[in-house]
Amino acid sequence: MVGEMLAVLRALARIRVTVAYATILTCVTTALAAVGPLTRNRVTGHASTNLHNLSHGHLGTLFVSAFVIDAGPIYVWLPGLVCLLAVAELVWHSARLVVAFVVGHVGATLLVAMGLTAAVELGWTSTDVTRATDVGMSYGASAVLGGLTAAIPSRWRPAWTGWWVAVAGTVVALGGDFTDVGHATALVLGMLVATRFGRAEGWTAPRLALLLVGAAFGYLMLTNGGLTLAVAAGVGVAGAAVAKVCALTPGIA
Repeated sequence: MVGEMLAVLRALARIRVTVAYATILTCVTTALAAVGPLTRNRVTGHASTNLHNLSHGHLGTLFVSAFVIDAGPIYVWLPGLVCLLAVAELVWHSARLVVAFVVGHVGATLLVAMGLTAAVELGWTSTDVTRATDVGMSYGASAVLGGLTAAIPSRWRPAWTGWWVAVAGTVVALGGDFTDVGHATALVLGMLVATRFGRAEGWTAPRLALLLVGAAFGYLMLTNGGLTLAVAAGVGVAGAAVAKVCALTPGIA
């Protein structure tokens, strides 16, 4: 019994960032569910990284917003998120997982904010967007998903990259919402930052299982259901095929 408990503790220690983040999210989400909608909306509004908050110097929202989730029941999204973060932490270790997540969450938020500011100033979008609710872990999770690219075996990496780039591009083209742009931006940021991570840990059957669930979660997060989910899958397959052909063709790869 003691040996089994020690084995579990050792396994959890290897994904300590994932466990800690999931625990905090569970506590915050449970607390918000227990209060009334008025208080919940007030907390969400204060934590939002919208233009109104950022322009008034509320830079703390860049940190706090990652812990306030407005994405439905926690049992729907937390297991997939945990699988995604856990596999990234196992192959890249804790520090690199944090780097990928922070770069995606903060970087994508600021880049989207710059784009929205320009759009509002030029009259391309309504000023209502300045107070839009923008909280959650999706930018950081998208970056972690992108960061896994450099850990994928080289023979599968072109197809993996082509799939996700095509999926993200399709979602942006069909959706057009600023969060879709943010997800695509974070995905690319994760891919770029992971090129500096060096050598990844090897793949095992449990890690591949986590990758499968985590990637499925990432896909649902990016496409957000509906027609986009089906269309993006078809375009993603085409993107993976094209990328693989290009990688195998001399002079193109």
